[in-house]
Amino acid sequence: MRKYNVLTFILLATLSVVSCKDKNTTESFFSINEDVLKAQYTPKEALKLEVLNPQNKKIDSIIYSINDKKVGAVKGTDKFSFDFKDQKLGYQNIKANIYFEGEKEVDSSRVELISDVTPKILSYTLVNTFPHDHEAYTEGLEFYKDDLYEGTGNGEGNDTRKRGISSMRKVDYRTGKVLKKVEYPEEIFGEGISILNGKIYQLTYKQNECYVYDVTTFEKIKTLPYYKQMEGWGMTNDGKNLYYNDGSEKIHIIDPETFKQIDNINVYSGNAKIESINELEWVDGKIYSNIYQRDAIIIINPKNGAVEAMLDLSDLKNKITKLADVDVLNGIAYNPKTKTFFVTGKNWDKMFEIKINQ
Repeated sequence: MRKYNVLTFILLATLSVVSCKDKNTTESFFSINEDVLKAQYTPKEALKLEVLNPQNKKIDSIIYSINDKKVGAVKGTDKFSFDFKDQKLGYQNIKANIYFEGEKEVDSSRVELISDVTPKILSYTLVNTFPHDHEAYTEGLEFYKDDLYEGTGNGEGNDTRKRGISSMRKVDYRTGKVLKKVEYPEEIFGEGISILNGKIYQLTYKQNECYVYDVTTFEKIKTLPYYKQMEGWGMTNDGKNLYYNDGSEKIHIIDPETFKQIDNINVYSGNAKIESINELEWVDGKIYSNIYQRDAIIIINPKNGAVEAMLDLSDLKNKITKLADVDVLNGIAYNPKTKTFFVTGKNWDKMFEIKINQ
C-alpha cells in the first residue's frame, strides 16, 4: 500500500492547474466552433474541427495546423478530424487559415493533450552498496565503457550553509575515489552530464551554456550557448541527440554540435504535468528521471512524454549516514554490462547498485 501512497504523493505534488482552451475575441467573419471542443483530450481521441460562418461567406478552403504544423485541409465548410494517436502530449495550438472570396482570415484555439497511461508501480532489488564522496552535490551520473562519470554542483549545505565546488569527474564507483576531475570557480553551478561521441557535455544551472570535454583527456573542447535563456538541470542522450530539461515539465531535444533545439516533449502522468524533472538517463528507448525533492524515479516514453512507470526509492535514505548537509536523491546511471542501475543523492556518503524489477 505504501508504494501506491508515494504515487499519489508525487502526482499531487507536481499537479499543475490545467487551463481551458484559448478564446479568440477578435471580431471576424469566421471562428473555430469551440462548442464542439473539449479542454482536454487523450491520445485515443480525435479532434473534431469545424468553422462557424454566420454571414454565409463563400469559403474556398480551410487549412488547419496544430503547433504550427499543417495537419489537413477541407473544401468549403466541411468538417475536419485529427487523430491524436501519435501526437506529443501538451498544449495543442490550433490554427484555421480560412480562404474566401479572394481573402484570408485566421482563427485559433487551444486544447490540451494529456496522458491516458496509468503508471506501473515498480520494485527493486538492492545488489550492492558502495562509498560515495559526501562532498559531491550530485547533479549528473553516467557510465561510459564501464567507467562512471559524475557532474556536481555547488549547492549550499542544509546544515553548514557551506557551498560545494562544481565539478565534472571520473570516479571509481567501487571505492568512491575520484580518478580525474575538472573544477569550476564559485560563480559556476555545474549540472547534469552526458557522454556522446567521445565527448562529455555538462550543463550549467544559470550560466546558459554547456561545456564540452574530451572524455579521455578532460581537455575542454568548446562552450555551447543554450538556444534560448533558460536553466539547465539534467541531461542524457539517445546515441544521436542530447536531451535536457530546465526544471519544468519540458525536455528539450538538442543537436549536440550546435546545441540548437530539434524538438521537445512535455512530461505528463494523467492530466498532471510532472515538473522539476531532474537527472535523466536513457535506457532501452526510455527516459529514466529523478524528480527534484521526490525520492523516486519515473520512466518516460520519449515519443510522447507519458510517464509509464514509477519507482519509490525513499527507503534508501535510511541506509546512508546522516552526515551534515545530506540532501535529496539525485543521480541515475545504468551500467549495460551488469544491467543494473547506480543511484545516489546530493551529499550522500553511499551509492547503491539496484536491479529494477519490471
